[in-house]
Amino acid sequence: MELIEQSLRRAGDMLRTSEVSSVELTEACLRRIESAEPDLHAFLAVSGDLAMQQARRADRAWAAWRRGKVSQQPSPLNGIPLAIKDVLCVAELAATAGSRILENFVPAYDATASARLRAAGAVFLGKTNTDEFAMGSSTENSGFGPTRNPWDPQRVPGGSSGGSAAAVAARMAFGALGTDTGGSVRQPAALCGVVGLKPSYGRISRFGLIAFGSSFDQIGTLTRTAEDAALLLQTLAGPDARDATSVPTPPPDYLGALSQATDLAGLRIGVPEEYFDAGVQPEVETRVRAAIEVLAEFGAEIFPVRLPHTEHALPAYYLIANAEASANLARYDGMRYGQRHSDHNLWETYVNTRSAGFGPEVKRRIMLGTYALAAGYYDDYYLRAQKVRTLVKQDFDTAFEQVDVIAGPTTPTTAFKLGEKTDDPLQMYLSDAFTLSCNLAGLPGLSLPCGLDINGLPIGMQLLGPAFAEQRLLNVAHVFQQATDWQRHAPALEN
Repeated sequence: MELIEQSLRRAGDMLRTSEVSSVELTEACLRRIESAEPDLHAFLAVSGDLAMQQARRADRAWAAWRRGKVSQQPSPLNGIPLAIKDVLCVAELAATAGSRILENFVPAYDATASARLRAAGAVFLGKTNTDEFAMGSSTENSGFGPTRNPWDPQRVPGGSSGGSAAAVAARMAFGALGTDTGGSVRQPAALCGVVGLKPSYGRISRFGLIAFGSSFDQIGTLTRTAEDAALLLQTLAGPDARDATSVPTPPPDYLGALSQATDLAGLRIGVPEEYFDAGVQPEVETRVRAAIEVLAEFGAEIFPVRLPHTEHALPAYYLIANAEASANLARYDGMRYGQRHSDHNLWETYVNTRSAGFGPEVKRRIMLGTYALAAGYYDDYYLRAQKVRTLVKQDFDTAFEQVDVIAGPTTPTTAFKLGEKTDDPLQMYLSDAFTLSCNLAGLPGLSLPCGLDINGLPIGMQLLGPAFAEQRLLNVAHVFQQATDWQRHAPALEN
């Protein structure tokens, strides 16, 4: 129990100084998974044999460095047990995207993000549960059953990266990869009381990511601290010739800059009133405003800012994202990979395969997206939504001429009960009301825990920055976490 309570950074220091071995860390995580999984269902597959092989290899690498057989110190991630959302390809591990249509799909290659973790010596504990094709805000849309929140198993962990967030919160892994199309890293991070970082569009390669909305999707991290997020981002970020949307410039030294962050003197923080509307749970507003005051105590200047098109962001997002989903999911027809439900002719095979393989939410979004792209409706829906997207981005551009960072709630409420919103898709979509604008504009966003509500459920504060200002967000979060202890609060753990 003591081992799995350590942060990723502390676990790495213990490996470097030989206080613990990767095998010991990995065994501790696998024991925790075995005890907690029946209640939480955070994982779709646990790769215990692979994890132990990688752990032994990592221990040999540390031993060779200590003995002077190699001059270069292993990566800080060498030997660290991590989890990977099941929309990212890992060679020879199933990649289902939470969908029955890909139930038997096993990729022969690593996504770039997976490959970079593998090269750094990370240990792969397994693949985490997700809303089907990352389409959801609660991880109830998985074709393999919902994940439960470790703070209260009767509540959702958020989504679509709910499995990764629950795994980190429940101390099953020291960190995890997720993806964020409209808030799918930050929203579950807030509901599970961990740090969720969504980098700028193009900062991390999307090669090997099973696509939902290609102009929105971005790989992100779930960790316990901002320092841990910086460590993971340092390994994951950077150009990739296999992804034309990845930025060609190398990333800065995130961790090195973080060590210099001791105060926030001169930093201008904007607070948009649009993120504190009538739908926000009172405890969420109180805790987030108190957290902003903590930032002011460290020298930050607080200013009101306006993001006037926020109210139009949600419908614009769901038109564009669903249109892209309709196009991306057209490839799942039973012809090349995944399930096939055959019949007498090609058309019936298409219909039967997609009808049996896709769940209700995916079907809903495909139909909405196809409608928006239809010849008679394209200008009225899809094209108009793209124009709203431009206005949302202009709102942020104007705000960032006045301030350096924007702060507000990550989610309107804390974790809601399982089944509470499944019959009302609009209410479910509103869970992402404060996160999806960031994806429309391609900006970085970070959620960090800043309190608990009356039921003991985590509350998250969201930080947003200009494009490629991940370091700025990490610095603010790190200073906040040095002054508070919310990141050390954890759900009740049992042996």
